Amino acid sequence: MRPHGPSLALRVASIAAGIALTLPLAGCGPRQAAPVPDHVVETTSGHGNVAIFTPSDGITVSQHTPANKWDKLVPEITKELKALGFKGNDIHAVSSSGLDRQSRDLQDYVVDHVTDTDGQKKDDTPMTLVVAPAADADDVTRQYGDFAGQTIAPSGDGADQKTADGDADGAASDDGKQAGADEAEDSGTDEDAKRDAAIDRLVSALDLAKDNGMHVVVLSNAVKGVSADAFVRMATAELIGRAQAQQLVDKLQLVKTSPDNPKVIEVLLPYDPDGGAASDAFAAEAFAGVWKVLEPYFRDGRTVSASGTLTADSKNADWRQVAFDGRKADLVRKELGARLASDDGEVQKIDGIVAMNDFVASATVDELAELGYQGSAADINPTITIGGIVGSIAGRRDLKRGAVPDPIKSPENDDAAADGDGAAKADASRWPIVTGYGGYLDAMPRIVEGKQWMTALTNRKQLAADIATVCDRLNRGQSLDSLASVSQGKVAGAGTAIVSEDLLAVNASNLKEALIDPGYISMADAGL
Repeated sequence: MRPHGPSLALRVASIAAGIALTLPLAGCGPRQAAPVPDHVVETTSGHGNVAIFTPSDGITVSQHTPANKWDKLVPEITKELKALGFKGNDIHAVSSSGLDRQSRDLQDYVVDHVTDTDGQKKDDTPMTLVVAPAADADDVTRQYGDFAGQTIAPSGDGADQKTADGDADGAASDDGKQAGADEAEDSGTDEDAKRDAAIDRLVSALDLAKDNGMHVVVLSNAVKGVSADAFVRMATAELIGRAQAQQLVDKLQLVKTSPDNPKVIEVLLPYDPDGGAASDAFAAEAFAGVWKVLEPYFRDGRTVSASGTLTADSKNADWRQVAFDGRKADLVRKELGARLASDDGEVQKIDGIVAMNDFVASATVDELAELGYQGSAADINPTITIGGIVGSIAGRRDLKRGAVPDPIKSPENDDAAADGDGAAKADASRWPIVTGYGGYLDAMPRIVEGKQWMTALTNRKQLAADIATVCDRLNRGQSLDSLASVSQGKVAGAGTAIVSEDLLAVNASNLKEALIDPGYISMADAGL
């Protein structure tokens, strides 16, 4: 436990003063104990208590609904806590709309649970607060689901240029945006002040909680100034990009590819041009994850870009070369169409597309069909049929995809080819590998059909079990060091235990095992 600062009475008085500064005066009588918010779901034992605070503003559009949502995680944590022996009344869940509301709900809860109506300290029942800070997500960041981590920091703080796990190389704002930023300065100042007050309120509430023996576990979004007992890394932009690039490398067998017959790859990096520094930082880190995997293949000539947006000399700081306004599906299609345009109007060869998330992947699939590409990802190995894929998903067989050998030279460069022109055209129109992220429900039929090769998502159910175990150990005063999911690291500049699980990479061959059997989706969701 951290050393106690001011006395409990002074800390509570400080919190009360903060409330007076940010809310209209409600009266001059003595302060009453803050009630638990009316949207708290009450769900007692010797395990202590756990209170879970999450945002309530996730993606709700039915056609594009990712698996990574707070309202699905909370019941899973509750289930795992009960499996460990917690009773229903030991567990409280609070859902708040936005950081301002969340900080007030958390503040009220903490003050109410450290003092009674007479200002006296309450009992010492162990308690862990599990907090998923509500981050401001732009239209593009929302496409990745609720768990894509960001760092929440006061306006003007250097951490605004970072996501939850690190720096964003090359994410400085363009000078060309300055004029628009100046025009919005007045309204932005008010919003910044409100946001800064919410951050300060949340940090103060968690400080008070820790000073009074409570434990703090932060989910996904790091907060500048918060020293947590554990941080749960759900997903980061870098991990999202890296997972897709690695799947592309494995599927296309780039390690066996010859520079005389390079694979053609495009990276579609959506971002919100009106999203400010946070949007830029997320896009920059996502590209850094992709480029960490693909750079060696571009550098030695085994891969090339159809559009020329990436070259052997590209660096992390060149992320804007592949970035585009990805807020709407028609903008995605327009970007891809321009990338694959050719002077002679013929279909241009493309072997793989990193689409970054399932929203972009959906529009990519539609545009590829419109441009005349044919087949599916299964055609890359002719021995694998759609029927075989469906059989695997239904549990009738296992798919083991082997590599299809490529010619050492491309058909158009092979003078010995009997029908080089025809072979080149057939090769050019072959359906490419398309990757995504988010586990969108509407992506599942595309994956079964082979139009989208893979998606990825946070291993939500395993993390729910990890979070429950962490809460139980903290309440018991036990160390987290022996847990397989825990490592030591820094988050927002503070050392802490980091809980993490590998992302789930899903394609047609493991969709049943990865998503259907654990209960993430149903057979009907997969279009079967």
